[in-house]
Amino acid sequence: MSQAEETIAVVVVTYNSKRLLADLIASLGPGLEGISWHLTVADNASADGSAAAVKRLAPGSVVVEMGRNAGYAAGINAAVAAARPHTAVLVLNPDIRLAPKCGLELLAVLRGSTAGIVVPRLERGDGSVIHVLRREPSPLRALGDAVLGAHRAGRFRLFGELVVSDHLYGAETEADWAAGSAMLLSAECWSRVGPWDESFFLYSEETDFALRARDAGLPTRLAPSALAVHLEGESKQSPGLWALLNLNRVRLYRRRHGSVPTAAYWAALLLRETSRAALGNRASRAAAKALASPSRLRATPSPELVAALAR
Repeated sequence: MSQAEETIAVVVVTYNSKRLLADLIASLGPGLEGISWHLTVADNASADGSAAAVKRLAPGSVVVEMGRNAGYAAGINAAVAAARPHTAVLVLNPDIRLAPKCGLELLAVLRGSTAGIVVPRLERGDGSVIHVLRREPSPLRALGDAVLGAHRAGRFRLFGELVVSDHLYGAETEADWAAGSAMLLSAECWSRVGPWDESFFLYSEETDFALRARDAGLPTRLAPSALAVHLEGESKQSPGLWALLNLNRVRLYRRRHGSVPTAAYWAALLLRETSRAALGNRASRAAAKALASPSRLRATPSPELVAALAR
């Protein structure tokens, strides 16, 4: 497919994201220069006027007002369903800022490989590198994280889920999955693997989608020349969100593996969070409490569950 035939559906889910939208939308023009694109935003009942801000800042965009906080995956699905015709979907968090020509670099890798998902290099606002590539979760990797820490364990394929080797971020590296704050999905990938699983509500939905895409022969790949800045969310600082992240990791692992491997994976996560809670980490204390609760492990994620975890 030639560049002239490409149209990207830019998809964003907002939830009280008004303060982030002006800079995000301003970055789309330079970031997607040379490509036909359109913006679709799904708003999860924001109370800060996010939906109205999108309509003002991007008059030609499509805004889907969900009417409730339906979760991240539900927002992605609704936005893709409402988007005008497209050949690829660019999923962006509201706190992403595309660098110039980012879209062209992402498309070049998507069309020049077997990948179904392509992600850019990410940097923080201060210019430091964010390691976005991941290996498939396993009990041994969770244990390595617990004992060595994510970055130290990530140097070893068997013991780390996080990919940290610098040379891998300078090449078109394939990974089991990648952080979902900025990712380009081919229309074929969406057709064969989508929609995203709405039962996760928040966290692990991108892991689930990428692993299913990989299983279908459509792996995740890094475009090393594509750059975006991620201001980053508050999952590690918010006890409720960090607890939900860990609960969803167990739920996803349980779907793909038997009861014995899942028990081992759960135990490794619980060890990690308990040990960090003992050092005074509030988020880990909430996560350990949630992981030790059978009722919360069984519960379907929802805004009410997040509120309960935050207490």
